[in-house]
Amino acid sequence: MELWYFRSDAGTPGPHRYPEPMAESGRTAMQQLGARAKLASRDLALASTNQKNDALHTAADRLGECVDDVLAANAEDVATADAAGVSATVVDRLRLSESRVEAMSEGLRQVASRQDPVGEVPAGWVRPNGLEIRQVRVPLGVVAMIYENRPNVTSDAFGLCLKSGNAAFLRGSRAAITSNIAIAGVLRDAVAKTGLPEDSLVLVEDVSHEAATEFMQLRGYIDCLIPRGGPELIASILENATVPFVIDGDGNCHVYVDESADLPMARDIVVNAKTQRPSVCNAAESLVIHASVAAEFLPIVAEAMPEVELVGDDRSQVVVDRIAPATEHDFAKEFLDLKMSVKIVDSLGEAIDHVNTNSSGHSEAIVTSDLAAAGRFTAEVDAAACLVNASTRFVDGDEFGFGAEIGISTQKLHARGPMGLQQLTTTKYIIHGSGQLRV
Repeated sequence: MELWYFRSDAGTPGPHRYPEPMAESGRTAMQQLGARAKLASRDLALASTNQKNDALHTAADRLGECVDDVLAANAEDVATADAAGVSATVVDRLRLSESRVEAMSEGLRQVASRQDPVGEVPAGWVRPNGLEIRQVRVPLGVVAMIYENRPNVTSDAFGLCLKSGNAAFLRGSRAAITSNIAIAGVLRDAVAKTGLPEDSLVLVEDVSHEAATEFMQLRGYIDCLIPRGGPELIASILENATVPFVIDGDGNCHVYVDESADLPMARDIVVNAKTQRPSVCNAAESLVIHASVAAEFLPIVAEAMPEVELVGDDRSQVVVDRIAPATEHDFAKEFLDLKMSVKIVDSLGEAIDHVNTNSSGHSEAIVTSDLAAAGRFTAEVDAAACLVNASTRFVDGDEFGFGAEIGISTQKLHARGPMGLQQLTTTKYIIHGSGQLRV
C-alpha cells in the first residue's frame, strides 16, 4: 500500500529542548548514563531525516580521518587477547584493519541512504463516525546493546539507532573496551558537530559483571535491550534482565542436501556456508544429507574442506574415515570454528525433524531440485530464515538490503531475523476527530 508520512523537517532540536531530569537521591552512575540516553532520545525522535543523514555522513568521514587512532586502540585489545591465549576465531572477531574501519564508515553511509522509517504511516482509515485513525511509525526510544568482542558493532548500532531516531546505549566487552572507547569518542564528537545530542551514543565503560547486571535492569531508562554474544550472555539476560529484550541468539545453522540436489552446487554451498567466515552466527554448523546421495556427496564435500573437523553419526563415519564420532550435544552446538556435524537421513521428513530438534532458530538451508521438497522444507522448518539453494551466509542485514544490522533475532516478538531500521521502531495511533463523543 501507499505509505504516508507524518513528519516536519523544519528546525533543529536544541540541546535543551527538554529539561534535565530532576536529581534523584542515590542515583547510581549507571542510572545517570541511562538518564542521559533517555534525554537524548527525546531530541532524536524529533530530528529530521536530513539532520540524521548529516550526522551519519559526518561520523563516517570522522572514522576515516581517525583510522590510525582507532587501529592503535584496537591493537592494544588484540595484544591483550593474544597474550591471554584467546583462540584465533575470537581474535578475528576483535581485530580491526583499515579495510574493516572503512567498511564501518561505508556502513554508516549506507544507513544514511536508506529510507527513514520514522513517520511512515503503514495504515490509515476513517471510521463511520468521522474519526480519522493513522498508525504512525515512531522510534523505540533508548535501544541498549550488550555485546562481545566485535568493535564494529559500536558503529553499526550507533548508525542504525540514529537513523531510526533512537539513542544507542552500549555496553561492550572487556576484550574490546579500548577499541570501543576510541570508536565511541569519534562518533560522539561527529554527531555533536551536526547539532544533535552528543549522548545519541552513550557507552558504558564499566565492564564488570555487576555493571552488566545493573545495565540489564535499568527499567525506566532502557526501552529495548539487544544482547549479542554467546550462551553465557544469553543465559545471563534470561536470568537477570528486567527490561524488554530481543534475543540475538546463537546460530546452529543447517544445510540439508536433498536426494534431488545438484551435487556440485551443494558442495559449493556447504563449503561457503562453513568456511567463508566460520566465526559468525550465520555460518553453517551442521550438514544433513539424504542417504541416497550420501555415498557420492560426502567424500566430495569432505575433500573440498580438508581444514574442517567433521564429527558425525555412525553412517557418516562409514562413508568417510576421518569423520569422528559426534557427541550427544554436537548436533545442537554452535561451534564458531572450523568444525561441523554430519547426519545422514532417509527422508525429507527425517531431515526436517532433525533440523527442528537441533536448530537454534536462526537460518536453515536446503539444496534441492524438487520444488515440492523446497516448499515443504520452508513451510515446516521453524527458523527466522529458510534458504533454498543458497548459502546461510546470506542471512545478514546488508545482504538483505537493510544496510547494517543491529542483530539477528531468533525469537518471534517483536522482530525476527535481521534487525534493520524498521525493526528498531514501533507504532502509535494518532486519531483526529471533530468533537465526536462515545455513546
